[in-house]
Amino acid sequence: LPPGGNNGLAIRSPQGEGDAAYKAMELQVLDDTHPKYSDLKPYQAHGSIYGLAPARKGYLRPTGEWNYQEVTVDGDRVVVRLNGFEILNANLDEVRQKPIDGNEHPGAFRSSGHFGFCGHSDPVEFRNVRIKRIER
Repeated sequence: LPPGGNNGLAIRSPQGEGDAAYKAMELQVLDDTHPKYSDLKPYQAHGSIYGLAPARKGYLRPTGEWNYQEVTVDGDRVVVRLNGFEILNANLDEVRQKPIDGNEHPGAFRSSGHFGFCGHSDPVEFRNVRIKRIER
């Protein structure tokens, strides 16, 4: 992440339909330590499911250094591990019933869809991206 960088991971996204934060689920990827984000809501911090579930803060490496993040989406459970620390462990069945941002999030009810990056015009870089299907 560059200083103040902002992006996201679209989870279970319908292809080419609207804002991933609502039509899918967006996992925040941003420098939530930057002064321009001093008024962030907890559900907007890095690793959070935007509008639905806040992640624990304080585990990002300094801007300009690589972070290692692992996301597991298994049924109604979303877990985010950042640099070896669990920062989010959310039960979608609980959080989608009454979104904490007060908006409708129909994407939180989706059980499948595409993965993507939610660009916000910042030069955020990703490497070694892998997707593994959970076999039942």
